[in-house]
Amino acid sequence: MIKIRFKIIDMIFVCTIALMSCEDYVEIDAPNNKIVSESVFEDDETAISAVTGIYNELFNANFSNGYISSVTLLAGMSSDIFQMRSATDNRYGPFNQNEISPSKSPDASANYNLWSSAYNIIYMANSVLEGLEKSLAVSEDVRTMLMGQALFVRSFTYFYLANLYGDVPLIVSTDYRQNARAGRNSQADILKQIDGDLELSLTLLKGVEDYADSERFNVNYFVVLALSARLNLYLENWEKAEEYSSILIGQVSQFEILEDLEKVFLANSKEAIWQLSPIGRGNILTYTWEGYVFRGNNSSPFQLSENFVATMEESDNRLSHWVGHNSSKNFQYPHKYKDRISINNISEYSMVLRLAEQYLIRAEARAMQNKLHGAISDIDIIRKRAGIDLIADTDPGIDREALLDLIQEERKKELFAEWGHRWLDLKRSKTVSAVLGPIKPLWQDTDALFPIPGEEREKNSNLTQNDGY
Repeated sequence: MIKIRFKIIDMIFVCTIALMSCEDYVEIDAPNNKIVSESVFEDDETAISAVTGIYNELFNANFSNGYISSVTLLAGMSSDIFQMRSATDNRYGPFNQNEISPSKSPDASANYNLWSSAYNIIYMANSVLEGLEKSLAVSEDVRTMLMGQALFVRSFTYFYLANLYGDVPLIVSTDYRQNARAGRNSQADILKQIDGDLELSLTLLKGVEDYADSERFNVNYFVVLALSARLNLYLENWEKAEEYSSILIGQVSQFEILEDLEKVFLANSKEAIWQLSPIGRGNILTYTWEGYVFRGNNSSPFQLSENFVATMEESDNRLSHWVGHNSSKNFQYPHKYKDRISINNISEYSMVLRLAEQYLIRAEARAMQNKLHGAISDIDIIRKRAGIDLIADTDPGIDREALLDLIQEERKKELFAEWGHRWLDLKRSKTVSAVLGPIKPLWQDTDALFPIPGEEREKNSNLTQNDGY
């Protein structure tokens, strides 16, 4: 069991910030973030505990917890990975049908929970950044490290907001009066902010390459590098994406592709670059939310899409190890996490960033630069572990377009049920309508973005809506 010590003031910080919402900011008379800036960071320990509080909240927050309003579930439902077991479900069925209502319907609450919890994490990160800037009691080394970590968390959260909603408000302070009236910034501006923040975070965390207490939920230089590699892939900066992913792949003492698929999602596995720990839940329950929501029992409302499962070869080890089968109800479900409901026995952490993705990033970046031999080598690392035929053996002369298509298929099979990869991949590759249109009768091109929650637009008249809603 992992032990983390909190002082009373740390717990007040975590609980107070976690319970705040955008609505609270409008109603507060005095700027309560002064408590964060002037009282919490009275020394290194309280500042470190504040950032630990953000890690804990990431495990609990709707958008990041892997549960029913998370990126993992909602984006997976919107793509071709998940489907509802009940055709009449009115809370998650609309995500599966890509008919999400902006307000006044059951599915709107899940969308709102994702949005509002993401902005709550951003507020927490901004609070830490402002507190560190104002505090005179935090040592310079600790201040530098924590600022790098807070910038990463803010960037990570904005990455998903920008990719799910397109244009979103860019909030970089705790000025609740200004934030309550903020309009939407362009997706390009959000991505530019993320890129700048990640570059600064890399500078601040240079040299911080080990995990504090050997726990991989602590952000270090390599964690930031992993998200930076992904961002540059999305921005089509192929050389930089290859460079960053190559650095991570080269850290053989820190990371490795685990041959045993049963060990990949264990706590602090060597394939993990960044994880979230169930200790953040703050009670005796020690399973991940992904393990619970995809438990595959008879009452489970979710299952893997039959179309998705059909794309996996029978010999694929991922099918036998990472896909469960409920024989009594005859449906299949994600089974990457084996712990469904443990008590006082942490065995698995929630995976956020892992080494397999970096091989897939580098494969795509290399293919886009016509480095086909290197791209084949990278994709074959993943295929070898899966136990399927290697491209180097079956089709060494594959052309670039066919190889890129194959890489996308491998991304789908390797990263399914993890952080909505498939949904984001379909959109960035501009194939979302071509793939989903034929299998989703109600699909429209405008469905590629989630709606801005109606509750937020009622409170802030400066928030415009996405097309189609």
